Amino acid sequence: MIVLDKSNYHKVIAPLNEVGINNLFARAVVKGHVNGTINVDNAENPTSFYVRHPYGMSLLFGSTTNQVFNSWLFANALNLFRTRDRFEWLQAYPEKWNEQIATQWEEYLIKSEENTENISTLVEVNTRVNFNFNKEKYLDFKSRLAPNDFDIVQTDVHMFEQMKGSVIPSRFWDSAIDFDKRAIAFSVMDGDVVACTAFSAFVIDQQLEIGIETADNYRGKGYAIGTCCALIDYCMENDFEPVWGCKLENTPSYLLAQKLGFEPTIYWPFYRLND
Repeated sequence: MIVLDKSNYHKVIAPLNEVGINNLFARAVVKGHVNGTINVDNAENPTSFYVRHPYGMSLLFGSTTNQVFNSWLFANALNLFRTRDRFEWLQAYPEKWNEQIATQWEEYLIKSEENTENISTLVEVNTRVNFNFNKEKYLDFKSRLAPNDFDIVQTDVHMFEQMKGSVIPSRFWDSAIDFDKRAIAFSVMDGDVVACTAFSAFVIDQQLEIGIETADNYRGKGYAIGTCCALIDYCMENDFEPVWGCKLENTPSYLLAQKLGFEPTIYWPFYRLND
């Protein structure tokens, strides 16, 4: 399928603006904030779009009627081309795409709660949750928090380079220099070890999506709440809208979001495409 040249990314902007679910990761690719890829049905006049972010998230949108594109999409979902070496999380918009996937991929879909054996040849169906930020709820929650018994510092380039984990800034920004230029993050340190970091995964048009990672040995200490509060405070002080999204099945993230004043608004199919 056609890979759109970066010089033509402007052709994706208007269709992407019609997508009614959180799509900051796709907009980061389109705006050139990170090196992803965009597949389309036609280079000159694209109507079907598949945007991949290097973190491992993709967005399908646009016309559902191009059969050549749809055949490629199905083969890509099952990794028949062997181009994917790690799993990928796919969202599709509008709902017509999800209906089509449910019909055309039916025998290859499995609900996450039923995939107890982690069958890699199937596409696992999860749920992605979008939230709206309620400032009053956040401020009420924060007013009842006990003072931190740990220090929170702004994350620097050195911390960026040494972080380990799955949801870390280096998975969302092309380089430490790019991170230092475009992003903001707050961390709790244990000596030279980054114990927890809340960071801007995407910053688009005064919207800042929050990423959070706590190292395994430091969980349950309140570090995630503390660093997220620091980042949310930064958003409010600098006129950014804080954004949160997560899998419904990621119970810790789902509950943490609501503690911090985020209210669930949209529940949407979230497909895990295996390697």
